[in-house]
Parts: sequence; structure tokens; C-alpha cells
Amino acid sequence: MLEGFTPWPPEYVKRYREEGYWEDKTLTEKLDEAIDAVPDKVALACDQKTITYREMGNRIDRLALHFSKLGFKPGDRVVFQMPNIEQFVYAFFGLIKVGVIPIMSLPPHRQVEIGYFLKHSDAAGYVIPSEFRRFSYAGMAQELKKKIPGVKIVLVAGSPVPDGMHSLDEFLSTPIEQEFSTDYLKKYRPDPCDVALIHLSGGTTALPKLIPRTHNDYVYNAWQSARFAGVNSDTIYFAVLPIAHNYSLGSYGMIGTWLHHGKVVISSNMDAASVFSVVQEQRVTVIAAAVPLIVMWLNSDEAKNYDISSLQTVQNGGARLAPELRKGVREKFGCTPQEVYGTAEGLLNYTRLDDPEDMIMTSSGRPVSPADEVKVIDDEGRTLPIGERGELAVRGPYTIRGYYRAPDHNKIAWTEDGFYKLGDLVRMNKEGYIFTEGRKKDVINRGGEKINVEEVENLILSHPKVRNVAIVAMPDPVFLEKACAYIMPKEGQTITFKEIIDFLLTKNIAKFKLPERMEVVSQFPLSPAGKILKRDLREDIVKKLEVEQGAVQKQ
Repeated sequence: MLEGFTPWPPEYVKRYREEGYWEDKTLTEKLDEAIDAVPDKVALACDQKTITYREMGNRIDRLALHFSKLGFKPGDRVVFQMPNIEQFVYAFFGLIKVGVIPIMSLPPHRQVEIGYFLKHSDAAGYVIPSEFRRFSYAGMAQELKKKIPGVKIVLVAGSPVPDGMHSLDEFLSTPIEQEFSTDYLKKYRPDPCDVALIHLSGGTTALPKLIPRTHNDYVYNAWQSARFAGVNSDTIYFAVLPIAHNYSLGSYGMIGTWLHHGKVVISSNMDAASVFSVVQEQRVTVIAAAVPLIVMWLNSDEAKNYDISSLQTVQNGGARLAPELRKGVREKFGCTPQEVYGTAEGLLNYTRLDDPEDMIMTSSGRPVSPADEVKVIDDEGRTLPIGERGELAVRGPYTIRGYYRAPDHNKIAWTEDGFYKLGDLVRMNKEGYIFTEGRKKDVINRGGEKINVEEVENLILSHPKVRNVAIVAMPDPVFLEKACAYIMPKEGQTITFKEIIDFLLTKNIAKFKLPERMEVVSQFPLSPAGKILKRDLREDIVKKLEVEQGAVQKQ
């Protein structure tokens, strides 16, 4: 068992097995079952290419053999930073097949985040594209290897591949099967209760926490959420958001689609014309999206230029989709909006396609598993009556019991009896539908990407001209929230927004974390205890935006 992982207590392991939630099969065993069941069916479509289940399985196995030959050992960790390309699939499952644990980082992450993941996990490897969207990941890997000597193996998709790194494309084109017996990979089979992969938290501390997901819980996570959502062999699932996200990977995502013998379409192009052309070409039935994308597509007239009649569902995850936007999805795209509310730590809530119309249009769904134990609690941890607002807490067969190597934080985030506190303020009705009403902690939800305010504030405070800073969420019609930085300059200093952004860019943080507005103040509103009253700042920026919008409308 992985050091630093918190397992489920034995009595819960026994219960989840006996009640059938845990099958005691690994992720790759479940995928192999699907491959054996429909070998000649198309599993994956990407960049005008189609790949059958059999072809996908052969490529996964080939990479797994290469990874074994490289010297990877079961339990090794690798930071996995791949965009939406077909090599993602083969490398991800190839690593898992030999017991290596991918840490699912995202394409926007840079040296600060990646360096932290590599060090915190004692990673043995790093998986990247050579270049993506004009950024050289191979160059970043060269710099990180100099600083972190424990990273022995770097796997690269595309070209160029720097000296000392390994080409995934060459591995895929190099037959290696004849060197090994047909059952060679079976010796690497992990215990299904072992960690299969590690996701990242939204970040309520300085950097994201690491979320260990086991084979047993993640197989159930993907299978059950897909079953709840009505996935079957006719489903054609279109992932345009990063497939390294829990949402697009296994909730139900790619994995859930494949476990039910459907087809997955992946792309990195999110503009309306590109998306709707793929829907027409591939006869897509489900798009996994988020608020900013849905708003962009609704504001576009591109849908009428394509045949999107195959589309049955547009999913929304990451942040709540307003009822008027759900109505727009139904009217403009002729399909059902499906709210997906959950967390990479576990709990998933869906609106079912046959739910009452008012629940489809207003709620955040209900838990997908009968074994989900969900309650709404107050600040003292007491369960609140139905309908009262409080913090959502959950315990269940796919909700983890602790972050990786974070014992102090685990004492805060979990109750003594094992309930994970999500930090979300919600109400729940008597039918079990959940209605989200914001966050308890200081995190900005920019269209599903979580921005930890403390991390960015600490960086700004290191600027020589800054005396103090407070970052708050400001409303945005597309992203729901964006970051506004209130900055108090040092006496005698003046500072521009461009100076702040240029300074933050030198810190190599993900660009989605950058403030998108700055207000300069001479003092902050303070509580009697001397704390900055951020609620006053939030009210201030809302008023400023309303005044500015009113001025625009009068012109």
C-alpha cells in the first residue's frame, strides 16, 4: 500500500465488497473486459482518426511493456501532464497496467506547480507533450530535471524529444511484444485496494492537494455515474475540456463511456464552429462542458450551420449553470442540460434525464450511489434539518478518506467518523436533490478552475511596491467569477496592473490564476480583530461593475 495513503476502515471495505460496490478489479482489467466484449467497435476518435477497442488495447499493452523495460516499478509515481491527444489514453492506461501511479496535472500548470507535484510525491517520472499551444513542455522538463534529480524518466509525445528523454511515439511504433510472454503483464497487477491514480484538489491551500483514488473506488466512480446518467453502447461522448480532469476522465467521462462500450471523441478545440462540426461528423450524443463554454456556444449562431440533431445531452460541471442558461441549451441545441456536481475527492451528483423539469432546471442533482451518505452540517458539525443551508459532508464507497501525505489537513477536512467536508454551502430537499449556494472558504471558481486566493496574494505581497493585497471574486457573465486584486501600494509608490501581471508571470504560475482587474486603495476595511473585510470589497466591486455597465448601456 502506498505510503501516505489513508485507506478505508476494514469494516467499510468488507461492506462495500459484500454489497457489490467494489468488484475487486483494476481499472485496466475493467477496460480489458470492454475490449474483449466489443473488439472491433470504434472506441476513440481524435483528429480525423478512429481507433477500435482492440487497437486501443494493443497500444496500451505495447506501452506498458516498454514502461516495464524502462525500469518503472509498481507504486512509482509520475506527474502526468498531457493535453487531449490520443497518446494520453495509451500512456495513462499503460502506466496503470504496470502499477505506476499517474498524478493528473493539467496543461496550464507551470514550473511552480509541477515542481511541487514532483517533489511532494517523490515522482520517478514525468509525462508530457513536446510542445502544446506554443509552450515547450520539453524545455520546462529540462529545467525541472536539473532541480529535481529524482525524476529519472521523462516520456514525451511528439517532437522534438531532447536527449535523455524517451519518445512515446517511437515506443508506439516499435513492436516489443515478442520479447515477453503473453501473460507477462499479469505480474504487475496491483491490489484493487491500492492507489490507481492521483487527482488534484481545487486548491484551498497554497497549492493543490493530492487526491489518491484506488482501483476499486474509481472503477465504481466511473461505472456508477455512467449508469446513473443513462450511458450505453450507443453513447458517443465528446470531451472538449482537459481529459486529465476527474470530470472528463472518470465522472463518468472517458472511462465510464468505455466501461459501457460507448465511443469517446476528444479534441482541444472549444470554439463553437469546431465543436458543432465534430458533433455533426461524429454524431455526438453527449458533450461534457462547463459554464464558459456553454455561454460561448449559446452566444454563437454556429449551431444552425450544422446538423446537431444527434445531440441528446449537454453536461455542465465545475460551477453551477444558471436556470436561464439551461433553458437556452434546451431551446437552442434541442437537447437536455445535465448538471454534474461533485468533487475529485469523490461524491458525484447528477440530474437524471428523466428527472422532474424543475429539478433539471434548478438543482445540482442528487447522489449517484445508494451507498452515498450525505448530510448538511453547521460549523460545529451538527446535522441540519432538511432545507437549511450548511456545509455538505459525505461518506461513501468512492469518497476518499484522506489526502496524500497531508495528515494535518486531513484532521480538518474529515470528521472523526469519516465524513469528507466539501467546503460547499448547500441546501438539500426531502427528495435528496442538492442546491449549491457558494463556498465556505476563500476560493474563486473561474468557470470551474479553482483559484486559491492565498497563493496569489502571497506572490503579490512579494512585489517590492506592494504593502498589502486582498483578492476577491467579482461576478462575470461567462466565467461566473473572476479575480479582482485590491492592492495597497507602499508609501510613495505607484503601481500599474501591467506591472502586477508581468511580475506574476515571472513566478511561473498557471495563467488562469492571474487577477483580471486591479483596484488601488489607500486602506482596507477592517474587522474589530484587524482582519480585512473581504465581503465589503466584494460588495464594492459589484457596485463598480453595476455603475460601469449602466454607463455603457446609456451610450
